Amino acid sequence: MLLASHSITVQLLRFLALTKPRVVALIVFCAVIGMFLATPGAVPAPILFAGTVGIWFVAGAAAAINCLVEQKIDAMMARTRGRPLPRGELSSVQTLLFAGVVGGVGLWVLYRYVNPLTMWLTLATFVGYAIVYTVVLKPLTPQNIVIGGLSGAMPPLLGWTAVTGEVAPEALLLVLIIFAWTPPHFWALALYRSHEYAKAGLPMLPVTHGNRYTRLQVLLYTIILFGCSLLPFVHGMSGFIYLFVAVLLGAVFLGYVIRLYAHYSDELARRTFHYSITYLALLFAGLLLDHYVVL
Repeated sequence: MLLASHSITVQLLRFLALTKPRVVALIVFCAVIGMFLATPGAVPAPILFAGTVGIWFVAGAAAAINCLVEQKIDAMMARTRGRPLPRGELSSVQTLLFAGVVGGVGLWVLYRYVNPLTMWLTLATFVGYAIVYTVVLKPLTPQNIVIGGLSGAMPPLLGWTAVTGEVAPEALLLVLIIFAWTPPHFWALALYRSHEYAKAGLPMLPVTHGNRYTRLQVLLYTIILFGCSLLPFVHGMSGFIYLFVAVLLGAVFLGYVIRLYAHYSDELARRTFHYSITYLALLFAGLLLDHYVVL
């Protein structure tokens, strides 16, 4: 009995690993922030719960499809070779069925308990990431991160529409911030993993255009990101608390990428990548704090 219970737990953890929990957690966090920013008061509990579960499930299903499509590539890269598919712990059929069930349940929850617009936008995000980015863009163009970044930038819009049932300019500003954040975030990773991407045959920017060119693009996109991060204040959807947070976080980010451009090292690229995750989480947390605290 104990052995069977342990085996089931291990198998469930393998399926959970397919959903890339840490990545999806940041996605869902941004979506939830979008929900709270969409209303001056509290988000209705049923919408908050159903919206979170639905978006989480569909994002997890998209991640599983990504693992399915890229299992041979994952086996060649140190960062991903420990995933269940490269290790032979799960089959392609199991992964496809899992993604279908989890994604289907997520879409049904959004349609039934949130609203159809959020369901359709979430489905479009799924297709954008799992199909357009993973299958088409990633193996074909070094601009895969830029073009495909739109699907990854959608979570705050999904959260916003879950509460309001409509697309608003404020929500699109949040999408723009994540869209501008995506290239420096992923290219910082690609810089210190460039040999692995080259081995896997993926045309990431450091592989096709070299290290120095990529570092310049990281710097330029971070400058664009800094400007985009100020737009919520300029538009009037946030106040001075957020402005302070955005300027402080942006200045630190710029400090990282300027040093990365001038004096490159793999360790600095790694630290820049990890800071970019902290940056986005704290930036959206700053928006939430500003939304509910009046100075």
